[in-house]
Amino acid sequence: QVQLVESGGGLVQAGGALRLSCVASGRTFNNYGMGWFRQGPGKEREFVAAIIRWSGETTYYADSVKDRFTISSASAKNTVYLQMNSLKPEDTAVYYCAKKRSYSDSYYAYYAYDVWGQGTQVTVSS
Repeated sequence: QVQLVESGGGLVQAGGALRLSCVASGRTFNNYGMGWFRQGPGKEREFVAAIIRWSGETTYYADSVKDRFTISSASAKNTVYLQMNSLKPEDTAVYYCAKKRSYSDSYYAYYAYDVWGQGTQVTVSS
């Protein structure tokens, strides 16, 4: 089984930056890709970013974070990062990393992922 542990969350002022990390342990082979999702207060969990491994790596972003967030990976460390710049109060949420279960299903769909971390809180003050 794969386990995912996120870190790097915290409190930051609007306009600031944070870098989230997600370390995978256990059986990490057959890794089709990783994603970041978030769930804000009173909101449903939503897609943030994904990195899909298919003949290299391709990244995808939600429109709300495009040009501000960057997803990257360090395969040798079994780690995925989410660099978040120009943070806004509406970015406040618990952020989760997740492992994609296969090449099927859309990268932005939560059901495309079968292993989730425990989440890390990001709070952006105005």
